[in-house]
Amino acid sequence: MVPFPKCYKQSSKPSKFCPGCGYGLMFKMLGQVIDELGIQEKTVLGLDIGCSLLAWDYFDFPTTHTHHGRTTATMVGFKLADPSKVVLALMGDGGGYAIGLQNLLHAAIRNNPLTALVLNNTCYAMTGGQLAPTTLEGEITSTTPKGRDLTITGQPFLGPELIRSVAPLNAYVARGSVSQPAILKKYLRTALEKQINDKVFSLVEILSLCPVNWKTDAKGSFDFNLKMQKIFPCKEL
Repeated sequence: MVPFPKCYKQSSKPSKFCPGCGYGLMFKMLGQVIDELGIQEKTVLGLDIGCSLLAWDYFDFPTTHTHHGRTTATMVGFKLADPSKVVLALMGDGGGYAIGLQNLLHAAIRNNPLTALVLNNTCYAMTGGQLAPTTLEGEITSTTPKGRDLTITGQPFLGPELIRSVAPLNAYVARGSVSQPAILKKYLRTALEKQINDKVFSLVEILSLCPVNWKTDAKGSFDFNLKMQKIFPCKEL
């Protein structure tokens, strides 16, 4: 049995996330990487509004909330103020690809040396499972009760592909999934190493799970995650 990462705040467990949520899987991989790199004392985490804010006491290092969609901008400022820190900006697909897209794009264009983590669960999960930029074609949400109609809302948003098209070539961009934790851990490690060693921007999108809003059991959640991977291919870009 793999123990909790040492950088976890033990007193805050069990966590505040819903049963079956993919955040816990992602955080375990991230925590292991932080432990292995020995960077707990230098790491700072910024959280967007949404499910990500439930991580305010998840780790035993400085963590801050930001306004919705402003996480990237806030953490860019923190990195400029203290370049010695390892800076993480965590947000959902709404915070990253809707209201926060401008900030994410320009951080990538400037090659700001921070690591952006975008959790993709195809919906605005905390507020009731509404249509998000990443909602799949035909997917039923609280605002698309008959399924997403692409003739009305357009295609699911491919965030890493857009970021890759505008970021400098030495920036790191990848998409992983909580259904492939070992590969996801590799991407997270590379993203942090690029920030630390090469002083460049890095982004990892994480295909997550949201059984509460998807209305799925454990098998159904992972089946839906596999369906997501057909639209959002997991790879380094």
